[in-house]
Amino acid sequence: MMRGGMTLNVIEIKNLTKSYGNVVALDQLSLEVKEGEILGLLGPNGSGKSTCINTILSLLKYDEGSISIFQKEMNPSQYEIKSQIGVVFQDVAVFEELNVLENIDYFCGLYIKDKKQRKQYIHDAVELVGLQEFLKFKPKQLSGGLLRRLNIACGIAHKPKLIFLDEPTVAVDPQSRHHILEGIKELNRLGATIVYTTHYMEEVEQLCHRIVIIDKGKVIASGTNDELKNMITLDERIGFTLEEDNEKLVDDLKKMNNVIHVHYEEKTIHVSYQGKDDHLKSLIDYLSQNHIQYHQLYSERPTLNDVFLELTGKELRD
Repeated sequence: MMRGGMTLNVIEIKNLTKSYGNVVALDQLSLEVKEGEILGLLGPNGSGKSTCINTILSLLKYDEGSISIFQKEMNPSQYEIKSQIGVVFQDVAVFEELNVLENIDYFCGLYIKDKKQRKQYIHDAVELVGLQEFLKFKPKQLSGGLLRRLNIACGIAHKPKLIFLDEPTVAVDPQSRHHILEGIKELNRLGATIVYTTHYMEEVEQLCHRIVIIDKGKVIASGTNDELKNMITLDERIGFTLEEDNEKLVDDLKKMNNVIHVHYEEKTIHVSYQGKDDHLKSLIDYLSQNHIQYHQLYSERPTLNDVFLELTGKELRD
């Protein structure tokens, strides 16, 4: 959906404020989610991320600000908007007494009344998450990974235009994780806009078109993977292992131009650099000139975890 050549905002939040007594959970937070994108919404524990999602969904009242979805003001009575939203929370929510097929049919039936259409939608959801062989299984008979796949199928079977996925791959087996991630890509390819939260940075790098980092109730950074990495001081990290201990080398490295941090443990050194110089060549030349024996030398660019740590002072998995 375009207007005047510009992609429309599926979600638009302006100056959102929410407090719990004296604790400010959302502090003048503003956020946009564009049609057709997978937005990674990241934040450390207590950042306000869950509060933000719950206010968007009208599960929580907020103090000030505005929320619009599909260019309409969102509120608890906007059932037409809600029917176009799919939500998959981290906690699995299915009926233990119903089998896989019955569960998906129930949740799809909340929105899709036509039986023929619902049958096709259920078939599509089952195919998407790879549960074809488990239709008659009850939830208690499923592994953790299969149960999460069922949870996702129940949340997206009605083919919503906007989907919230909260930690969908926590504690799942590699096969289920692959199914889930590929299914998310397919949902997006078919036109769904997705808001994705996770503690796995590699998933964000793999899936998300744009990333928003929230901390202390505010958006502190927003952009693509590359744009966020360009916001931080760290430009390159070089690691190598020494043949023998060398404390003097560590001290010398710390004094070199553009070195911002040196980590030394069990003969392994990691040197963090800022700036765009050829740090690797300079380091190799130095080691060679000083006859320092080393092996397992490697260089890496900043990761999203580096971005998160520098901007928030916390690890995402804290």
